[in-house]
Amino acid sequence: MRVGSAGISGRCGTPGGSISINQGSPVPHPDGDTASAADSPRDGQPSKCARLRKAFLSQTTKKIVVGWLVTCCVTTAWVGATHLIKDMFLRQAPLPAPPPDSTDANPTAASSPLNSTVAPPKQREVFDAPFFTTWFCTAWTGLFFPLYLACHSCFRRDKDSLKVSLKTIAQNFRDRGVTFSKFMTRCCLFCMLWVVTNYMYVYSLRILDCTDVMALYSAHVSFVYLLSWVILHDQFVGVRIVAVILCNTGTALLAYMDGITRTKTLGGVVLAAASAAGSAVYKVLFKKVIGEASFGQVSLIFTVIALLNTILLSPFVAALYFSGYEVVVWSHLQWPNLLIAAALSLAANLLGNFGVAFTFEIFITLGLVLAIPVSAALDIKWYHVKFEGMKLAGVVLIVCGFFLVLFPANWPEYITKVLRWGRHRKRNQPRQQPEPIDYRTGLISRSHLRSPSGLIR
Repeated sequence: MRVGSAGISGRCGTPGGSISINQGSPVPHPDGDTASAADSPRDGQPSKCARLRKAFLSQTTKKIVVGWLVTCCVTTAWVGATHLIKDMFLRQAPLPAPPPDSTDANPTAASSPLNSTVAPPKQREVFDAPFFTTWFCTAWTGLFFPLYLACHSCFRRDKDSLKVSLKTIAQNFRDRGVTFSKFMTRCCLFCMLWVVTNYMYVYSLRILDCTDVMALYSAHVSFVYLLSWVILHDQFVGVRIVAVILCNTGTALLAYMDGITRTKTLGGVVLAAASAAGSAVYKVLFKKVIGEASFGQVSLIFTVIALLNTILLSPFVAALYFSGYEVVVWSHLQWPNLLIAAALSLAANLLGNFGVAFTFEIFITLGLVLAIPVSAALDIKWYHVKFEGMKLAGVVLIVCGFFLVLFPANWPEYITKVLRWGRHRKRNQPRQQPEPIDYRTGLISRSHLRSPSGLIR
């Protein structure tokens, strides 16, 4: 399911276990008067252990450590939810045996040894309901605001602070001129985009492998950049245009990886690419309409979206089921797979939206791209999928485009610093004192053309 829908940013305290300050601290010499000068720090400078301890306990280091944990959690949640949904589509059950025909003219024929071989029972699909899956997983998003309130109550046990927080959320909407009718209208729009995007993602899993779908969905970062450049007027970065070209080329290769005549594969690729485009529209539109929102506001919006999904789309779920368009055999339904997939989808969205409170946003984005090789390994082991030819090239190009989008806007400066790294002097080498300047001529005395008096040598 989708990850990081809102794309907000925030700052909160970074949790983490504290390390004792006394560990690794310099121990004073038993004879302080006779201690050598080598044992004491020079001119009051901190010791090497103190500098290392300060570096390891810094706020940036904690955020990096937490960031890699968030990356692993995002990767696990996204891969797990996608493969569990795919496994539900692949499950089959034998058809019930037909009742014996009492009007058989030759009853002894059934007992003949020649007819003793029994044909294997026919298999049928027990689950083919992408819309029901989307509706069920989206309903779990309603836990956003209750979880936010629970965390707020745990960290701030004062009841008045909770009331103040709720009033602040409502006041922020009022200050922007958002009335109740406007709020519900925008939530209905976001609900429609959310459901349509996830439905195309889940439906494409019926046709394509998990890795193909996840790679195609990862191309949404290039669409987000294009829409942000056009709608939000973000800075133009040339290397990201190259990333867009790579992602589009990879999508085209995946579309024709089984040949031109395989329209089923082409349809699955179109659905997965449309899901990526819908996700980009959702993120940019959320940024344009909502703007910089707090965690409480985002939680409230997601909960309202889930409630609208549960109430308004329930008749469509029932209509698709009773019309036979979607198949659900309740006696063979894998409820553990469905429940775990919904929980993992909720966890991925929570980390995607609130992970910026504990770490840098790039670690959340890395969780999406690292999920592709992990999913490829599972596809090779469980489903014996072969990545070769156009399929392998398409996935590699999309991953390369994904990394290019992550390049910062001032990436040439970083490359220049790396190229000049070998020319820098060593830090421990003492610097040469600058030559005195002849204030009569304003020239530096180390000039090879003129003497300190200004005469030509």
